[in-house]
Amino acid sequence: MKTHIGTFLSIGSPAVTELAAECGYDWVLIDLEHGCESEAALPNQLRALRGSQTLGIVRVSAPHADLIGRVLDWGADGIMVPHVDTVAQAEHCVKAATYPPKGHRGVSRTVRAYGYGMRLPGDEMPKPIILAQIETAEGVSNAEAIAAVDGIDALFIGPADLSYDLKARKSPRSYDECLDAVVKAAKDHGKGCGILVRHADDKEKLKALGLTWIAMDSDLSLVREGFKRNHEMARSW
Repeated sequence: MKTHIGTFLSIGSPAVTELAAECGYDWVLIDLEHGCESEAALPNQLRALRGSQTLGIVRVSAPHADLIGRVLDWGADGIMVPHVDTVAQAEHCVKAATYPPKGHRGVSRTVRAYGYGMRLPGDEMPKPIILAQIETAEGVSNAEAIAAVDGIDALFIGPADLSYDLKARKSPRSYDECLDAVVKAAKDHGKGCGILVRHADDKEKLKALGLTWIAMDSDLSLVREGFKRNHEMARSW
């Protein structure tokens, strides 16, 4: 299974999105959950990817069917949905993102996804990529069943939320045990599995697990660390 290398974008700048594509990332995650971008400004982010090979995946703020539909109508290649804890939630996301008879996404032939009517969709509507985030102890417990849902392409681990949830609930399972369980669930059902990587030192450990959707850091973190490094260097003069 191919490894997809991406990065998280939360600043909300089309220029940064375009630069990420120029750098050759397989995918970028445009973040509507925690990012600075507004929903109305999202189309300009997606336009910045036009002509590139970089997939535009949008993390919706919540699994609202109307939001998922709009994001895909605007031309996103797929969605990431946070806090998918149950099979019912996973099935809801798939139905919101797909057309009848499998789902209930509304059809519009004049949206950006179809060139505002210049490229009419045929009988075979394209299926968007759907990444379900596993970020809680409950999600880990249901990972096998979530991975089995037809239409879910990959499980994506949210390390910060998962670590916090395990600690807050005093879970008997360690973070590493949960990580292994989610990866196994995905592999057992032939699905991809991904994670956000903040530290390059984690690369070899995560590579050994066979993760296939890797997000290397975020635009905001890279800018922050660059500012800090340059400031410290300037102060040392």
